[in-house]
Amino acid sequence: MTETASRRYVDLRIATYNIHRSRGMDRRTMPGRVAEVIREMNADIVALQEVIGAGPSGAGQAEEIGAALGMGWTMHTVRQLRGHNFGNVVLSRYPILHHGHYDLTWRACEERACQRVDVDINGEALHIYNVHLGTAVMERRYQAGRLAAFVHDHRIKGPKIILGDFNEWLKGLATKTLSALFNSIDIAQHLKRRRTYPGFFPVLHLDHIYYEGDVTVRSMELVRTRRALMASDHLPLVADFRIGF
Repeated sequence: MTETASRRYVDLRIATYNIHRSRGMDRRTMPGRVAEVIREMNADIVALQEVIGAGPSGAGQAEEIGAALGMGWTMHTVRQLRGHNFGNVVLSRYPILHHGHYDLTWRACEERACQRVDVDINGEALHIYNVHLGTAVMERRYQAGRLAAFVHDHRIKGPKIILGDFNEWLKGLATKTLSALFNSIDIAQHLKRRRTYPGFFPVLHLDHIYYEGDVTVRSMELVRTRRALMASDHLPLVADFRIGF
């Protein structure tokens, strides 16, 4: 941590990773392998999408991954999948102060939500918005507007990181809406290889990171280890931030 005048700055490594139910490109379901991918990226906070939670057969993947990494975690269940909870998870090396969610479901489409987790960074709150948007163009347009309204709630003070699987590989309606309202990481400035999906031979860029507040992007990494290429149908996207409180 560094101090400038009355502000304090903290360097944090934050990642987004759609783990595809821990089912890899080899069709094997291996939460332990996903945990090893996360361990290798050495992130302080990780937003996961498509996580299977607890159900009739016992504990879920979030518990297994969190235990393997020694990280705290919280899950928001978006829907049920064969009797198990299914949704988004945030893992954190820092204490979790608060967690909640915002409904982003559009009409009769599959249930969608934004998970909000407030993390205690040395006595200050960092707000994490973990997102998994829909697959239809008009659905994402609706969801982008809703998401922006929730994030711009002026009662919620402090820096904010909005990240996840936005299911948009071109600069469509959702991307234009969010880019106009938030700072976005232009990964073209940081990465030669920018595509995150599907994992083994990625041809699309679906995963994004936006931010608001006193936030500086120092670097970005697309994790392309042999294990990461196999563990999920997405590759993890990791950013190093300097955040002021």
